[in-house]
Amino acid sequence: MPGYAQLPSSALVAVEDWLGDDEEHAEQRLNDLFERFEREQPVLALRIGAALARQRDEVAMALGYFLTLVMWLAFDKAFGAALGRIDELALTSVKEAFALDEELRGQDPNEAVESDDVVAMEQPYALAFIQEHVDAALEVHAGQVDVDAVHAVYRAIVIEVLALSYAVRAPSGSRQLEAGSEVFA
Repeated sequence: MPGYAQLPSSALVAVEDWLGDDEEHAEQRLNDLFERFEREQPVLALRIGAALARQRDEVAMALGYFLTLVMWLAFDKAFGAALGRIDELALTSVKEAFALDEELRGQDPNEAVESDDVVAMEQPYALAFIQEHVDAALEVHAGQVDVDAVHAVYRAIVIEVLALSYAVRAPSGSRQLEAGSEVFA
């Protein structure tokens, strides 16, 4: 993942500040934001919506809805016009690559690093934010929440973060290697 696509912690703080402390006010802002999210990232909105709809646990669904919108808005605030629209191929590629990484790491009994840990190395603030909210939801709703549903939502949000990361276009003037280009010309 390119360094220029790392989400700064300030973007997450800005989104939290924008939402405010009033739960009802924050919920209304998120509802309004969801319409914009559907317009600007329709493929991502559809995929995340389908993943959340499969969950029967209200806590997991609410957590997923919240984290989906916060992550997207943080990327939008941090990168603006440099954040491209995610298409079906890009999202499917990210999802399949993540699943393959999980499978390969799961097959190696000596592998101590999980796939989401690798993502956390590239997107430390995003993953710390997500994990903080997942942990808080599990703690507050202990014994009343479907942990498997929360894990499925967590995984979907990690994939969203990866897809958004890859959708950030390089800043103008930066050089990127094209496939097949010579490194030492």
